[in-house]
Amino acid sequence: MQLSLPQALACALAQFLKRAGYSDYRALAASEQEAYAMLHAGECLRAALAEQGIAPR
Repeated sequence: MQLSLPQALACALAQFLKRAGYSDYRALAASEQEAYAMLHAGECLRAALAEQGIAPR
């Protein structure tokens, strides 16, 4: 799958993913299992952004 985002939005997403943790996902998930799946998806996105050079410190 490929996603195209303007640089500013990609940076904003990377910042969010850097700051989001399990408790954030759990608060929005229907179950613990769903929270872990959401966390994993977020980490996959974070890694893909980092591969493209978008990795906030």
